[in-house]
Amino acid sequence: MRSKEDAHDYRYFPDPDLLPLRIEQALVDDLKKSLPELPDKKKERFIEEYGLNTYEANVLVSEKEISKYYEEVAKLSDKKLAAKWMIGDLFAMLNDKGINISVSPISAKHFAELVQSIKSGEISGRIAKEVFEIMVESGDNPKKIIESKGMKQQSDPKELEILINEILIKNKDKVDQFKSGKEKLFGFFVGQVMKTSGGKANPQLTNEILKKLLKN
Repeated sequence: MRSKEDAHDYRYFPDPDLLPLRIEQALVDDLKKSLPELPDKKKERFIEEYGLNTYEANVLVSEKEISKYYEEVAKLSDKKLAAKWMIGDLFAMLNDKGINISVSPISAKHFAELVQSIKSGEISGRIAKEVFEIMVESGDNPKKIIESKGMKQQSDPKELEILINEILIKNKDKVDQFKSGKEKLFGFFVGQVMKTSGGKANPQLTNEILKKLLKN
């Protein structure tokens, strides 16, 4: 018995009652626009628009809720720094609690405020970690925490110079050792500034002022 191999073997023929189907290009374009953005396309956009590297983009498009959260944060803060803190501290916290980002105790808005506080120099990265922990437990916004607990970074050059001068006077023997070639003592002076300021001294400004004063 001969097998059927082609369409004509099945006696297919056009239905005379069906009208030709013509789809306008405008409709096709509208349908394309209504489709959700696919992960690969979103990854490309994150790399181009937000300046992320491939790893960061891959992580942040891995789930719809994660990419949504990130985009909300990125609209209000530094995009690269936001990605770093999300992939690091935020994800670690979510993993520890066994929850997903949709029920994060820190809203995207508050997280963006924390990122901007770091970026602006209002707080250091070390202090930001403390603020982050308080945010997780309290749900408060970072501005309120920073103000209420006096965690704002000390960034006034004149105030810092006075503080550093006092430290150098108290440690004149080590200043002499530094000037005689023991440059590793620079870390000691930085540590003393941080200890005296309660970790609030702006690290970059501290280094600049220390270098200037130790040259004199």
